[in-house]
Amino acid sequence: MADRVYPSARPNLNPPQSASNGAAGAAGAAGSQPSFPATKGQLYNRPIYRPQPPAKRRRSRRGLCYSCCCWIVLVIVVLILLAAIAGGIFYAIYRPRRPTFSVSSIRLSALNVSASNQLTSRLDLAVTARNPNRKVVFLYDPISIAVTSNGVDIGDGSFPAFVHDTMNTTVMRATAASTEQSVDPSVAADLTKGNIQLEIDLETKAGVKVGKLKTKKIRIKVRCEGIEIAAPKGKNAAVASTPDASCKVELRIKIWKWTI
Repeated sequence: MADRVYPSARPNLNPPQSASNGAAGAAGAAGSQPSFPATKGQLYNRPIYRPQPPAKRRRSRRGLCYSCCCWIVLVIVVLILLAAIAGGIFYAIYRPRRPTFSVSSIRLSALNVSASNQLTSRLDLAVTARNPNRKVVFLYDPISIAVTSNGVDIGDGSFPAFVHDTMNTTVMRATAASTEQSVDPSVAADLTKGNIQLEIDLETKAGVKVGKLKTKKIRIKVRCEGIEIAAPKGKNAAVASTPDASCKVELRIKIWKWTI
């Protein structure tokens, strides 16, 4: 009686494969997934983790410019506040006031217009300067005089330099003259008829002295208007009919190229 071979009831988990399929499978498995447990080669080839330092923040140029502008503005504001405080203290202590000027008298002794419209004139005038301050002294350079009528130069002259003391009134006298100045024929005819409207401009540099402190001199301009005088007749000199004409004092401060 022949013996029968029965298959085993236990399944074969690793079925046999061909050599080629086995080699390809082994290569694919080795390339896709590491074998477990890891070999010594895999342990030594792992990259070592090193913590990176935090990146430094760089300030942009725009931020630096903004900071510089803020500091500059702050410094300017502080300087302005300090100057305002110093000015307030100075004003509270000394109570400074501007000097006043007025035309005390003016005498037109000569005014001739030749046939060729050449003007020759002579004026004698007196200007009164008053210093109303008790602790402030004014220091004046020579003062130039320009007398005009409707834009026509009637005469030029000057007052000497002087020191205007506190609570002082000074009368300055000078002569303004013009010699053979060409004028328009219509203007020449108006000058020899009726009354003449005069404007007097005084220009100088003045400084301030408080105790032992002296300031830098600045330009000032004094303008006197509303002066009316008759044209002289013959050898008789004409006297202004509006004595004590008040004058306006203007400060002329030069900042770089501008004069205000």
